[in-house]
Amino acid sequence: MARYTGPKSKIARKFGEAIFGDDKSFEKKNYPPGQHGNARRRGKKSEYAVQLMEKQKAKYTYGILEKQFRNIFANAKRKEGVTGEILLQLCECRLDNVVYRMGVSSSRRGARQLVSHRHITVNGELVNIPSFTLKPGDVVGVREKSKSLSVIQDALDANSSVYEWMTWNSEKTEGTFVAVPERMQIPENIKEQLIVELYSK
Repeated sequence: MARYTGPKSKIARKFGEAIFGDDKSFEKKNYPPGQHGNARRRGKKSEYAVQLMEKQKAKYTYGILEKQFRNIFANAKRKEGVTGEILLQLCECRLDNVVYRMGVSSSRRGARQLVSHRHITVNGELVNIPSFTLKPGDVVGVREKSKSLSVIQDALDANSSVYEWMTWNSEKTEGTFVAVPERMQIPENIKEQLIVELYSK
């Protein structure tokens, strides 16, 4: 499975946001990477550059590579409604993202690994495809043999996030994907209209 495995802090500094979660290195150096850091004078970015940066930010945030992201956009474009919003909703419906949102993992990268290594179930069945698209009503749980894993327990103990579109039962170590989130419920700082404009050229 192809995925980005490079330096995370460098990418976060590039976008000026801790897009991979808490990052002490980013907090120390929250300016662009490179030899001259924030001393380098940067000219005004072109319209294309701004749109490209927003697309790259979305891809890195959700851990999706170009071909897959383009396919998600094509899928969003075929559906009725605002294409940019549907694009983000499709990203939010991915199994790895939902596992992360439910607090089973402290990062999307970790959530993707849990899914790939067969620790996660959907409606009682093992699913090891991180891009698996969930539908409202689907129940996501931790496999019985995996409930004692320290990485899962630590993530659940540290999790304090609550999202309106999903519920979590700590006794059963499972949650329900109640509904597809509305754009205003998605906390990611992504200007999806710029991505739509980029792909529409």
